[in-house]
Amino acid sequence: MNNRQARIFAWGSTIAAAVIFLGLTLDSHRQFPNLTNAENITPEVTHGKDVWHKYNCINCHTLFGEGAYYAPDLTKITQHRSEAYLHAYMRDPGSFYDEQRHRRLMPQQNLSEEEIVNLVKFLDWVANVDNQGWPPRPILVTGGFTAGPGSSGAGQPVPVQSSSTSVGVRPVDAGDDIRALGENVFRTAMPTCVACHSLAPGADGAGPSLAGIVRRTEALLASGNYQGQASDVEGYLREAIVDPSAHLNTGGMYSANGVSFMPDTYGESLSEEEIEQLVAFLTTLK
Repeated sequence: MNNRQARIFAWGSTIAAAVIFLGLTLDSHRQFPNLTNAENITPEVTHGKDVWHKYNCINCHTLFGEGAYYAPDLTKITQHRSEAYLHAYMRDPGSFYDEQRHRRLMPQQNLSEEEIVNLVKFLDWVANVDNQGWPPRPILVTGGFTAGPGSSGAGQPVPVQSSSTSVGVRPVDAGDDIRALGENVFRTAMPTCVACHSLAPGADGAGPSLAGIVRRTEALLASGNYQGQASDVEGYLREAIVDPSAHLNTGGMYSANGVSFMPDTYGESLSEEEIEQLVAFLTTLK
């Protein structure tokens, strides 16, 4: 290749690269409205973003992998935590952690109810941005990793159902706090419930999926095949937690020699209040 050919090649390569770069840039801008669900940017979402900046949430948390990496990434948090949980957590984060045990505690920000509602709306908008699967392993507020939607293996918690339609202006009723605390117990009790049970229909692991547990319990209590002492759904759920061998699922998949594979230590490791909270959460799994 002589000098003239080399110059032509260099100029041609530069122009081709510039055209490709310009085309990709224009195509990206064309897709931004859909990728960022811009049509859902409401005044409440904008105010929620202002709340995020006002309280310097990014000093500890990350969105889209950008932030301080001190506390969990919240990019998809509304797909992993229910609205009730997020509201209760933001009102009083100290009730979800024991600082001596967990060695960390989110500061009490004293957010107003309006700020909480709008911040959750902002986080839900963030969660619905098409970020091409980033972050690949979102970190939950319990500090553990979770698999993406549809995961079904033992030890792979499935996200709690939530979507842009679930994060609305509905007032949080008085029972939401106890149910949200129960969700926290479900994910943090030792051993953790999510290590064996998923919340996705049909996604059985070391333990059965808990999706639809209320409906199945009602059918069991009415069937005449129930072997335990409970008389209602709440009683059955409490019994299953503290005395899992009181009634054994048929088929032998989750028990052997008349003993459930589920640990029988929760009656000792959980307080009565925590058991009550856990039962309240499980009763939401219709």
